[in-house]
Amino acid sequence: MEVVKETEQNEITVNRKNSYSPMKELWEKWKRQKTALWASFFIILLILTALLGPYITPYDPYKADYNATLQTPSLIHWAGTDEFGRDIFSRIIVGTRISLTVSFISVGIGALFGTLLGLISGFFGGRLDRFVMRCCDIMFAFPDLILAIAIVAILGPGLSNVVIAISIFSIPSFARLIRGATLEVKELVFVEAARSMGASNGRIIRKHIFPDTISSLIVFFTMRIGTAILAVASLSFLGLGASPDTPDWGVMLSMGRDYLGTSSHVVIMPGIAIFLTVLAFNVVGDGLRDVLDPKV
Repeated sequence: MEVVKETEQNEITVNRKNSYSPMKELWEKWKRQKTALWASFFIILLILTALLGPYITPYDPYKADYNATLQTPSLIHWAGTDEFGRDIFSRIIVGTRISLTVSFISVGIGALFGTLLGLISGFFGGRLDRFVMRCCDIMFAFPDLILAIAIVAILGPGLSNVVIAISIFSIPSFARLIRGATLEVKELVFVEAARSMGASNGRIIRKHIFPDTISSLIVFFTMRIGTAILAVASLSFLGLGASPDTPDWGVMLSMGRDYLGTSSHVVIMPGIAIFLTVLAFNVVGDGLRDVLDPKV
């Protein structure tokens, strides 16, 4: 009987080991982050809205109707209409694509170059490291939005230049983050073992150091999307981003500020869209940190 029980116990242990999956473990941890889980569902809804926006809008977001100007929210126009009679809800839906696209592209470019600089700077050190970090310090001396305004003022208004501006002020943040992670990882035993076996510097960075920085990169990337959305809206509000006829959230705030006292919904509705989107990305980023960071 003891032999049978021991055999059954060994089989249970083997089955548990075979059923183990890193993705399954991450999913179990993620399910315990209730607030972040609901925020991730909201982000998925936003992405679907951005992809299907032009096909699901109840009204043409560009078509003016001067017989329905500044109508308050109702069953006909869920978010009301603006000063030209355009449906605000339809414009918010289309603006989702603009905000998310510009934010993801700009932060993605910043993450790419920042990660490369951080890996190279942290791994090789010396004069290269000091030069890269001093350049980052110079850029950190300027607030992100002020730096973005200066860049767009030089390049000219437009969403493409907004992408460049946000990419540039995102680079030093990613570079410093990845440099810190690289300095920590490169001193570990498995990196020394790879170096003693004759692995090249490029292979060590690509195969051993970079994979250990991905979790930090994902968390920071997610949180940085919220910052980028605010920057896009701010630049458009100041007239440096999307053109006035574009259904961009920042443009909608800028165009509707003159009616804040009489028709506040013109400003409140796009403001709620910005608030919820930024909040969702920040909450998801915070949840990802709790799930992916082994120190937490």
